[in-house]
Amino acid sequence: MSKDVKIVTIGGGSSYTPELVEGFIKRYDSLPVRELWLVDIPEGQEKLETVGGLAKRMIKEAGLPIDVHLTLDRREALKDADFVTTQLRVGLLEARAKDERIPLKYGVIGQETNGPGGLFKGLRTIPVILDIVKDMEELCPNAWLINFTNPAGMVTEAVLRHSDWKKIIGLCNVPVGMKMGIADQLGVDPERIQIDFAGLNHMIYGLNVYLDGEIYTDQYIEKIASGDVSSGTMRNIVDLKWEPDFLKALQAIPCPYHRYYYKTSEMFEEESKAAAEEGTRAEVVQKLEKDLFELYKDEDLTIKPPQLEERGGAYYSDAACSLIDSIYNDRRDIQPVNTINNGAIASIPDDSAVEINSVITKEGPKPIAIGDLPVATRGLVQQIKSFERVAAEAAVTGNYQTALLAMTINPLVPSDIIAKEILDEMLKAHQEYLPQFQNN
Repeated sequence: MSKDVKIVTIGGGSSYTPELVEGFIKRYDSLPVRELWLVDIPEGQEKLETVGGLAKRMIKEAGLPIDVHLTLDRREALKDADFVTTQLRVGLLEARAKDERIPLKYGVIGQETNGPGGLFKGLRTIPVILDIVKDMEELCPNAWLINFTNPAGMVTEAVLRHSDWKKIIGLCNVPVGMKMGIADQLGVDPERIQIDFAGLNHMIYGLNVYLDGEIYTDQYIEKIASGDVSSGTMRNIVDLKWEPDFLKALQAIPCPYHRYYYKTSEMFEEESKAAAEEGTRAEVVQKLEKDLFELYKDEDLTIKPPQLEERGGAYYSDAACSLIDSIYNDRRDIQPVNTINNGAIASIPDDSAVEINSVITKEGPKPIAIGDLPVATRGLVQQIKSFERVAAEAAVTGNYQTALLAMTINPLVPSDIIAKEILDEMLKAHQEYLPQFQNN
Protein backbone atom coordinates (compact mmCIF):
# COMPACT_ATOMS: atom_id res chain seq x y z
CA MET A 1 0.00 0.00 0.00
CA SER A 2 1.35 3.43 -0.92
CA LYS A 3 2.18 5.85 1.86
CA ASP A 4 -0.43 8.32 0.69
CA VAL A 5 -3.92 6.90 1.05
CA LYS A 6 -6.75 7.18 -1.46
CA ILE A 7 -10.22 6.78 0.01
CA VAL A 8 -13.46 6.61 -1.98
CA THR A 9 -16.81 7.17 -0.26
CA ILE A 10 -19.81 5.98 -2.25
CA GLY A 11 -22.84 7.87 -1.02
CA GLY A 12 -20.58 10.85 -0.44
CA GLY A 13 -23.54 13.25 -0.34
CA SER A 14 -24.71 11.65 2.91
CA SER A 15 -25.32 13.88 5.92
CA TYR A 16 -22.80 11.66 7.80
CA THR A 17 -19.85 12.60 5.55
CA PRO A 18 -18.68 15.57 7.71
CA GLU A 19 -18.10 13.13 10.60
CA LEU A 20 -16.01 10.95 8.27
CA VAL A 21 -13.96 13.97 7.19
CA GLU A 22 -13.50 15.00 10.83
CA GLY A 23 -12.21 11.49 11.58
CA PHE A 24 -9.64 11.64 8.78
CA ILE A 25 -8.51 15.11 9.89
CA LYS A 26 -8.03 13.89 13.50
CA ARG A 27 -5.98 10.89 12.36
CA TYR A 28 -3.95 12.54 9.60
CA ASP A 29 -0.59 11.94 11.32
CA SER A 30 -1.11 8.18 11.37
CA LEU A 31 -3.42 7.89 8.33
CA PRO A 32 -2.13 10.25 5.61
CA VAL A 33 -5.17 10.56 3.36
CA ARG A 34 -4.05 12.37 0.22
CA GLU A 35 -7.18 11.89 -1.91
CA LEU A 36 -10.80 11.68 -0.76
CA TRP A 37 -13.30 10.99 -3.53
CA LEU A 38 -16.96 11.59 -2.71
CA VAL A 39 -19.23 9.76 -5.16
CA ASP A 40 -22.99 10.02 -5.57
CA ILE A 41 -25.76 9.58 -8.12
CA PRO A 42 -27.41 12.34 -10.19
CA GLU A 43 -30.36 12.58 -7.76
CA GLY A 44 -27.86 13.31 -4.98
CA GLN A 45 -25.76 15.86 -6.86
CA GLU A 46 -26.98 18.90 -4.93
CA LYS A 47 -26.32 17.20 -1.58
CA LEU A 48 -22.92 16.02 -2.84
CA GLU A 49 -21.90 19.56 -3.75
CA THR A 50 -23.14 20.92 -0.41
CA VAL A 51 -21.37 18.26 1.67
CA GLY A 52 -18.29 18.43 -0.57
CA GLY A 53 -18.08 22.18 -0.04
CA LEU A 54 -18.16 21.72 3.75
CA ALA A 55 -15.56 18.90 3.51
CA LYS A 56 -13.19 21.19 1.59
CA ARG A 57 -13.66 24.01 4.12
CA MET A 58 -13.01 21.63 7.04
CA ILE A 59 -9.78 20.40 5.45
CA LYS A 60 -8.64 23.92 4.57
CA GLU A 61 -9.32 25.03 8.16
CA ALA A 62 -7.20 22.09 9.38
CA GLY A 63 -4.40 23.09 6.99
CA LEU A 64 -4.02 19.59 5.53
CA PRO A 65 -3.03 18.59 1.97
CA ILE A 66 -6.06 16.35 1.35
CA ASP A 67 -7.53 16.69 -2.13
CA VAL A 68 -11.33 16.32 -2.16
CA HIS A 69 -12.88 15.21 -5.46
CA LEU A 70 -16.64 15.23 -6.11
CA THR A 71 -17.96 13.00 -8.89
CA LEU A 72 -20.97 11.13 -10.24
CA ASP A 73 -18.60 8.72 -12.03
CA ARG A 74 -17.99 5.81 -9.69
CA ARG A 75 -15.47 4.09 -11.98
CA GLU A 76 -13.34 7.22 -12.28
CA ALA A 77 -13.24 7.47 -8.48
CA LEU A 78 -12.44 3.81 -7.78
CA LYS A 79 -9.23 3.54 -9.81
CA ASP A 80 -6.35 2.54 -7.50
CA ALA A 81 -8.30 3.22 -4.29
CA ASP A 82 -6.91 1.87 -1.02
CA PHE A 83 -10.20 1.92 0.88
CA VAL A 84 -13.78 2.19 -0.35
CA THR A 85 -16.55 3.08 2.09
CA THR A 86 -20.21 2.61 1.19
CA GLN A 87 -22.98 4.61 2.88
CA LEU A 88 -25.69 4.58 0.25
CA ARG A 89 -29.47 4.41 0.40
CA VAL A 90 -31.16 2.96 -2.69
CA GLY A 91 -34.44 4.81 -3.19
CA LEU A 92 -33.40 7.53 -0.70
CA LEU A 93 -35.49 8.30 2.39
CA GLU A 94 -38.75 7.99 0.42
CA ALA A 95 -38.09 4.25 0.08
CA ARG A 96 -37.33 3.98 3.80
CA ALA A 97 -40.65 5.69 4.61
CA LYS A 98 -42.48 2.98 2.59
CA ASP A 99 -40.48 0.26 4.41
CA GLU A 100 -41.66 1.72 7.70
CA ARG A 101 -45.27 2.55 6.84
CA ILE A 102 -46.54 -0.37 4.72
CA PRO A 103 -45.99 -3.18 7.28
CA LEU A 104 -47.87 -1.20 9.97
CA LYS A 105 -51.09 -1.62 7.92
CA TYR A 106 -50.77 -5.39 8.46
CA GLY A 107 -50.08 -5.23 12.18
CA VAL A 108 -46.34 -5.77 11.67
CA ILE A 109 -43.43 -3.59 12.81
CA GLY A 110 -42.13 -1.32 10.05
CA GLN A 111 -38.45 -0.69 10.66
CA GLU A 112 -35.47 0.15 8.48
CA THR A 113 -33.36 -2.96 9.14
CA ASN A 114 -35.72 -5.40 10.89
CA GLY A 115 -38.70 -7.39 9.61
CA PRO A 116 -40.20 -6.58 6.18
CA GLY A 117 -38.43 -3.20 6.02
CA GLY A 118 -35.04 -4.81 6.56
CA LEU A 119 -35.82 -7.43 3.90
CA PHE A 120 -36.72 -4.80 1.31
CA LYS A 121 -33.74 -2.60 2.12
CA GLY A 122 -31.61 -5.67 1.50
CA LEU A 123 -33.40 -6.55 -1.77
CA ARG A 124 -32.77 -3.02 -3.09
CA THR A 125 -29.23 -2.65 -1.78
CA ILE A 126 -27.45 -5.98 -2.36
CA PRO A 127 -27.44 -5.86 -6.20
CA VAL A 128 -25.97 -2.33 -6.08
CA ILE A 129 -23.22 -3.36 -3.65
CA LEU A 130 -22.40 -6.41 -5.81
CA ASP A 131 -22.07 -4.08 -8.82
CA ILE A 132 -19.63 -1.93 -6.84
CA VAL A 133 -17.67 -5.08 -5.97
CA LYS A 134 -17.41 -5.95 -9.70
CA ASP A 135 -15.97 -2.49 -10.39
CA MET A 136 -13.54 -2.89 -7.48
CA GLU A 137 -12.31 -6.27 -8.79
CA GLU A 138 -11.32 -4.48 -11.99
CA LEU A 139 -10.20 -1.04 -10.78
CA CYS A 140 -8.85 -1.45 -7.21
CA PRO A 141 -8.40 -5.19 -6.52
CA ASN A 142 -6.27 -4.56 -3.41
CA ALA A 143 -8.70 -2.19 -1.72
CA TRP A 144 -10.75 -2.90 1.38
CA LEU A 145 -14.52 -2.39 1.18
CA ILE A 146 -15.79 -0.89 4.43
CA ASN A 147 -19.58 -1.09 4.29
CA PHE A 148 -21.89 0.76 6.62
CA THR A 149 -24.87 0.63 4.31
CA ASN A 150 -27.71 -1.12 6.12
CA PRO A 151 -28.66 -3.89 6.56
CA ALA A 152 -24.91 -4.24 7.10
CA GLY A 153 -24.95 -7.88 8.21
CA MET A 154 -27.07 -9.02 5.27
CA VAL A 155 -24.94 -7.00 2.83
CA THR A 156 -21.73 -8.55 4.22
CA GLU A 157 -23.34 -12.01 4.02
CA ALA A 158 -24.33 -11.41 0.37
CA VAL A 159 -20.85 -10.26 -0.70
CA LEU A 160 -19.13 -13.18 1.06
CA ARG A 161 -21.58 -15.74 -0.36
CA HIS A 162 -22.44 -14.37 -3.82
CA SER A 163 -19.13 -12.92 -5.02
CA ASP A 164 -15.43 -13.82 -4.91
CA TRP A 165 -14.65 -10.66 -2.94
CA LYS A 166 -13.46 -11.38 0.60
CA LYS A 167 -11.99 -7.98 1.53
CA ILE A 168 -15.24 -6.67 2.97
CA ILE A 169 -15.88 -5.50 6.52
CA GLY A 170 -19.33 -4.46 7.68
CA LEU A 171 -19.51 -1.73 10.27
CA CYS A 172 -22.19 -0.60 12.69
CA ASN A 173 -22.39 2.15 15.30
CA VAL A 174 -24.49 0.06 17.73
CA PRO A 175 -21.62 -1.66 19.63
CA VAL A 176 -19.70 1.65 19.83
CA GLY A 177 -22.86 3.39 21.06
CA MET A 178 -23.40 0.67 23.69
CA LYS A 179 -19.85 1.05 25.00
CA MET A 180 -20.06 4.86 25.08
CA GLY A 181 -23.49 4.66 26.73
CA ILE A 182 -22.29 2.35 29.50
CA ALA A 183 -19.24 4.54 30.14
CA ASP A 184 -21.47 7.62 30.30
CA GLN A 185 -23.93 5.95 32.69
CA LEU A 186 -21.12 4.85 34.99
CA GLY A 187 -19.38 8.22 34.72
CA VAL A 188 -16.08 6.72 33.57
CA ASP A 189 -13.75 7.18 30.60
CA PRO A 190 -14.79 4.83 27.72
CA GLU A 191 -11.24 3.44 27.69
CA ARG A 192 -11.99 1.80 31.06
CA ILE A 193 -14.89 -0.21 29.57
CA GLN A 194 -14.49 -3.38 27.50
CA ILE A 195 -17.35 -5.52 26.21
CA ASP A 196 -17.31 -9.05 24.76
CA PHE A 197 -19.51 -8.52 21.70
CA ALA A 198 -20.90 -11.41 19.66
CA GLY A 199 -23.93 -12.05 17.45
CA LEU A 200 -25.15 -10.47 14.23
CA ASN A 201 -25.65 -6.93 13.00
CA HIS A 202 -28.48 -5.31 15.03
CA MET A 203 -28.65 -8.64 16.88
CA ILE A 204 -25.47 -8.31 18.92
CA TYR A 205 -25.13 -9.09 22.62
CA GLY A 206 -22.67 -7.82 25.19
CA LEU A 207 -21.81 -11.17 26.71
CA ASN A 208 -19.60 -9.61 29.34
CA VAL A 209 -18.88 -6.06 30.47
CA TYR A 210 -15.51 -5.23 32.04
CA LEU A 211 -14.60 -2.19 34.10
CA ASP A 212 -10.82 -1.69 34.46
CA GLY A 213 -10.33 -5.27 33.28
CA GLU A 214 -12.61 -6.81 35.93
CA ILE A 215 -15.91 -8.49 35.00
CA TYR A 216 -18.75 -6.09 35.78
CA THR A 217 -21.66 -7.75 33.94
CA ASP A 218 -23.82 -8.72 36.92
CA GLN A 219 -23.35 -5.35 38.64
CA TYR A 220 -24.28 -3.49 35.45
CA ILE A 221 -27.38 -5.65 34.87
CA GLU A 222 -28.36 -5.02 38.48
CA LYS A 223 -28.02 -1.27 37.92
CA ILE A 224 -30.35 -1.43 34.88
CA ALA A 225 -32.81 -3.69 36.71
CA SER A 226 -32.97 -1.37 39.73
CA GLY A 227 -33.36 1.73 37.53
CA ASP A 228 -30.03 3.26 38.63
CA VAL A 229 -29.05 3.59 34.95
CA SER A 230 -31.12 3.59 31.77
CA SER A 231 -31.23 0.45 29.63
CA GLY A 232 -29.61 2.30 26.74
CA THR A 233 -31.00 3.03 23.30
CA MET A 234 -30.48 5.21 20.20
CA ARG A 235 -32.30 8.18 18.75
CA ASN A 236 -34.28 6.02 16.32
CA ILE A 237 -35.45 3.43 18.91
CA VAL A 238 -37.81 4.31 21.74
CA ASP A 239 -36.32 3.66 25.19
CA LEU A 240 -38.72 1.05 26.55
CA LYS A 241 -37.47 -0.36 29.86
CA TRP A 242 -36.54 -4.03 30.12
CA GLU A 243 -38.40 -6.29 32.55
CA PRO A 244 -35.78 -6.61 35.36
CA ASP A 245 -36.21 -10.35 35.95
CA PHE A 246 -35.91 -11.05 32.22
CA LEU A 247 -32.65 -9.10 32.04
CA LYS A 248 -31.21 -10.91 35.09
CA ALA A 249 -32.15 -14.26 33.55
CA LEU A 250 -30.66 -13.37 30.15
CA GLN A 251 -27.27 -12.62 31.78
CA ALA A 252 -26.18 -10.57 28.78
CA ILE A 253 -26.61 -6.99 27.58
CA PRO A 254 -29.09 -6.83 24.68
CA CYS A 255 -28.59 -4.17 22.03
CA PRO A 256 -31.27 -1.49 21.43
CA TYR A 257 -32.67 -3.40 18.42
CA HIS A 258 -33.48 -6.43 20.56
CA ARG A 259 -36.56 -4.53 21.72
CA TYR A 260 -38.17 -5.41 18.36
CA TYR A 261 -37.89 -9.12 19.24
CA TYR A 262 -38.33 -9.18 23.03
CA LYS A 263 -40.93 -6.36 23.21
CA THR A 264 -42.65 -6.78 19.85
CA SER A 265 -46.19 -5.75 20.78
CA GLU A 266 -45.08 -2.68 22.75
CA MET A 267 -42.74 -1.59 19.96
CA PHE A 268 -45.49 -2.00 17.37
CA GLU A 269 -47.79 0.22 19.45
CA GLU A 270 -45.07 2.86 19.83
CA GLU A 271 -44.30 2.84 16.10
CA SER A 272 -47.95 3.04 15.09
CA LYS A 273 -48.53 5.96 17.44
CA ALA A 274 -45.39 7.80 16.28
CA ALA A 275 -46.24 7.26 12.59
CA ALA A 276 -49.72 8.70 13.15
CA GLU A 277 -48.59 11.69 15.23
CA GLU A 278 -45.21 12.82 13.85
CA GLY A 279 -44.54 10.53 10.88
CA THR A 280 -42.31 7.50 10.51
CA ARG A 281 -38.64 7.76 11.46
CA ALA A 282 -37.78 8.33 7.76
CA GLU A 283 -40.16 11.29 7.64
CA VAL A 284 -38.65 12.74 10.84
CA VAL A 285 -35.14 12.25 9.40
CA GLN A 286 -36.14 14.03 6.18
CA LYS A 287 -36.90 17.14 8.25
CA LEU A 288 -33.64 16.76 10.24
CA GLU A 289 -31.65 16.36 7.02
CA LYS A 290 -33.23 19.42 5.47
CA ASP A 291 -32.08 21.48 8.47
CA LEU A 292 -28.60 19.89 8.42
CA PHE A 293 -28.07 20.66 4.75
CA GLU A 294 -29.09 24.26 5.33
CA LEU A 295 -26.35 24.39 7.99
CA TYR A 296 -23.85 22.72 5.64
CA LYS A 297 -24.44 25.42 3.02
CA ASP A 298 -23.13 28.13 5.39
CA GLU A 299 -19.82 29.29 3.86
CA ASP A 300 -18.57 30.19 7.35
CA LEU A 301 -19.07 26.65 8.70
CA THR A 302 -15.71 24.85 8.90
CA ILE A 303 -16.46 22.08 11.44
CA LYS A 304 -18.88 19.18 11.78
CA PRO A 305 -21.96 20.79 13.36
CA PRO A 306 -23.06 19.28 16.70
CA GLN A 307 -26.63 18.96 15.32
CA LEU A 308 -25.42 15.96 13.27
CA GLU A 309 -25.67 13.81 16.40
CA GLU A 310 -29.45 14.28 16.33
CA ARG A 311 -29.43 12.24 13.14
CA GLY A 312 -29.10 8.95 15.04
CA GLY A 313 -25.90 7.60 13.50
CA ALA A 314 -23.38 9.07 15.91
CA TYR A 315 -20.02 7.20 16.00
CA TYR A 316 -20.61 5.53 12.60
CA SER A 317 -18.01 7.48 10.72
CA ASP A 318 -15.58 7.66 13.61
CA ALA A 319 -15.75 3.86 13.83
CA ALA A 320 -14.95 3.69 10.10
CA CYS A 321 -11.94 5.99 10.44
CA SER A 322 -10.69 4.00 13.42
CA LEU A 323 -11.05 0.73 11.48
CA ILE A 324 -9.22 2.08 8.40
CA ASP A 325 -6.45 3.47 10.61
CA SER A 326 -6.04 0.08 12.34
CA ILE A 327 -5.79 -1.82 9.04
CA TYR A 328 -3.37 0.71 7.55
CA ASN A 329 -1.12 0.67 10.64
CA ASP A 330 -1.58 -3.03 11.53
CA ARG A 331 -2.58 -1.93 15.05
CA ARG A 332 -3.95 -5.31 16.18
CA ASP A 333 -6.46 -3.62 18.47
CA ILE A 334 -9.91 -5.09 19.13
CA GLN A 335 -12.99 -3.72 17.37
CA PRO A 336 -16.48 -5.21 16.82
CA VAL A 337 -17.06 -5.69 13.06
CA ASN A 338 -19.07 -7.76 10.60
CA THR A 339 -16.74 -10.35 9.11
CA ILE A 340 -16.57 -14.00 8.06
CA ASN A 341 -17.19 -16.24 11.08
CA ASN A 342 -14.37 -18.78 10.55
CA GLY A 343 -15.48 -20.78 13.60
CA ALA A 344 -15.63 -17.84 16.03
CA ILE A 345 -19.28 -18.62 16.93
CA ALA A 346 -19.76 -22.39 16.94
CA SER A 347 -23.45 -22.50 15.99
CA ILE A 348 -23.13 -20.19 12.93
CA PRO A 349 -21.70 -21.55 9.63
CA ASP A 350 -18.00 -20.79 9.19
CA ASP A 351 -18.61 -19.03 5.85
CA SER A 352 -21.34 -16.72 7.18
CA ALA A 353 -21.03 -13.12 8.34
CA VAL A 354 -21.15 -12.44 12.08
CA GLU A 355 -20.71 -9.28 14.15
CA ILE A 356 -18.00 -9.98 16.68
CA ASN A 357 -14.97 -8.55 18.44
CA SER A 358 -12.00 -8.98 16.12
CA VAL A 359 -8.29 -8.21 16.15
CA ILE A 360 -7.77 -5.67 13.35
CA THR A 361 -4.63 -6.36 11.31
CA LYS A 362 -3.25 -5.23 7.95
CA GLU A 363 -4.71 -8.50 6.59
CA GLY A 364 -8.12 -7.54 7.98
CA PRO A 365 -10.16 -8.68 10.99
CA LYS A 366 -9.34 -11.87 12.89
CA PRO A 367 -12.54 -12.75 14.81
CA ILE A 368 -12.04 -13.72 18.44
CA ALA A 369 -13.52 -17.16 19.07
CA ILE A 370 -16.12 -17.29 21.83
CA GLY A 371 -17.09 -20.96 21.50
CA ASP A 372 -20.85 -20.70 21.41
CA LEU A 373 -23.50 -18.21 22.33
CA PRO A 374 -25.48 -18.89 25.51
CA VAL A 375 -28.43 -21.19 24.83
CA ALA A 376 -30.92 -18.40 25.61
CA THR A 377 -29.61 -16.18 22.80
CA ARG A 378 -28.49 -18.81 20.29
CA GLY A 379 -31.84 -19.68 18.71
CA LEU A 380 -32.86 -16.12 17.87
CA VAL A 381 -29.44 -15.40 16.34
CA GLN A 382 -29.65 -18.56 14.23
CA GLN A 383 -33.15 -17.65 13.05
CA ILE A 384 -32.04 -14.19 11.97
CA LYS A 385 -29.00 -15.69 10.23
CA SER A 386 -31.34 -18.03 8.29
CA PHE A 387 -33.43 -14.99 7.36
CA GLU A 388 -30.34 -13.06 6.19
CA ARG A 389 -29.10 -15.92 4.03
CA VAL A 390 -32.45 -16.54 2.35
CA ALA A 391 -32.99 -12.77 1.89
CA ALA A 392 -29.55 -12.39 0.27
CA GLU A 393 -30.37 -15.25 -2.11
CA ALA A 394 -33.69 -13.56 -3.01
CA ALA A 395 -31.86 -10.27 -3.67
CA VAL A 396 -29.43 -11.96 -6.04
CA THR A 397 -31.88 -14.24 -7.87
CA GLY A 398 -35.02 -12.07 -7.91
CA ASN A 399 -37.00 -15.21 -7.07
CA TYR A 400 -40.46 -14.40 -5.68
CA GLN A 401 -40.81 -17.62 -3.67
CA THR A 402 -37.41 -17.14 -2.05
CA ALA A 403 -38.41 -13.59 -1.05
CA LEU A 404 -41.66 -14.92 0.41
CA LEU A 405 -39.74 -17.56 2.35
CA ALA A 406 -37.41 -14.91 3.77
CA MET A 407 -40.35 -12.71 4.77
CA THR A 408 -42.19 -15.61 6.44
CA ILE A 409 -39.25 -16.95 8.48
CA ASN A 410 -38.52 -13.53 9.92
CA PRO A 411 -39.66 -13.65 13.57
CA LEU A 412 -41.49 -10.31 13.31
CA VAL A 413 -43.90 -11.62 10.63
CA PRO A 414 -46.76 -13.66 12.17
CA SER A 415 -47.91 -15.80 9.21
CA ASP A 416 -47.25 -16.84 5.63
CA ILE A 417 -50.49 -15.19 4.46
CA ILE A 418 -49.60 -11.82 6.00
CA ALA A 419 -46.07 -12.24 4.64
CA LYS A 420 -47.45 -12.66 1.12
CA GLU A 421 -49.75 -9.63 1.43
CA ILE A 422 -46.91 -7.41 2.65
CA LEU A 423 -44.50 -8.80 0.04
CA ASP A 424 -46.90 -8.12 -2.83
CA GLU A 425 -47.62 -4.55 -1.75
CA MET A 426 -43.96 -3.74 -1.11
CA LEU A 427 -42.78 -5.28 -4.39
CA LYS A 428 -45.21 -2.98 -6.18
CA ALA A 429 -44.24 0.06 -4.10
CA HIS A 430 -40.51 -0.46 -4.74
CA GLN A 431 -40.61 -1.89 -8.27
CA GLU A 432 -38.46 0.95 -9.65
CA TYR A 433 -35.54 -0.27 -7.50
CA LEU A 434 -36.12 -4.03 -7.86
CA PRO A 435 -35.40 -4.82 -11.52
CA GLN A 436 -34.45 -8.41 -10.60
CA PHE A 437 -38.12 -9.11 -9.72
CA GLN A 438 -39.66 -7.70 -12.90
CA ASN A 439 -40.33 -11.11 -14.46
CA ASN A 440 -42.37 -12.40 -11.51
